Amino acid sequence: MSPTGEAPAGPATGGRASTGDSMSSGDRTSSGIGSAARERPDDAGGLEPSLVPELLVDDLDRSLGFWRDLCGFTVRYARPDEGFAYVIRGSAHVMLEQRGKGRNWLTGELERPYGRGLNLQISVADLEPILTALRAHDVPLFLEPETRWYRIDEEEAGVRQFLVTDPDGYLLRLQQSLGRRACGSRDA
Repeated sequence: MSPTGEAPAGPATGGRASTGDSMSSGDRTSSGIGSAARERPDDAGGLEPSLVPELLVDDLDRSLGFWRDLCGFTVRYARPDEGFAYVIRGSAHVMLEQRGKGRNWLTGELERPYGRGLNLQISVADLEPILTALRAHDVPLFLEPETRWYRIDEEEAGVRQFLVTDPDGYLLRLQQSLGRRACGSRDA
């Protein structure tokens, strides 16, 4: 439920409303991939993502200050009594859940920094507003902005990117597309 008491559009339930796979066999394509989730529009006018990470955080308000206020996400809906917020920026969707509230699903001991071995790539149209906000709040960057070209088959995809950790140690790789070019090209 949203803060207004209305059920949110889309599949974002925070992983707590369903006890199993909600797709019947009739909803699956021949490859076994469900199409129902992809057919619902998100708030950015695109399609709902099929994968939305849920990050366990120590302090939801502090995390919202980072994700919303510094990185430009908006709260799509929240359940304050459960310490839960669903945030989006364009087609990037993330669920934040406060540790010790609601149903925390832990598979083992949780130690800081959280999310070790994982980085979340978030594509944005322009890195500068985010960099400006982070620097204004003295948030250290894990990796300063860089330009990289990654090979994809016979092309290279270019990005300007940087890495930063959120207040709980989750590593975020924010990137701005520079387009594609032929492999080996040095014109950017």
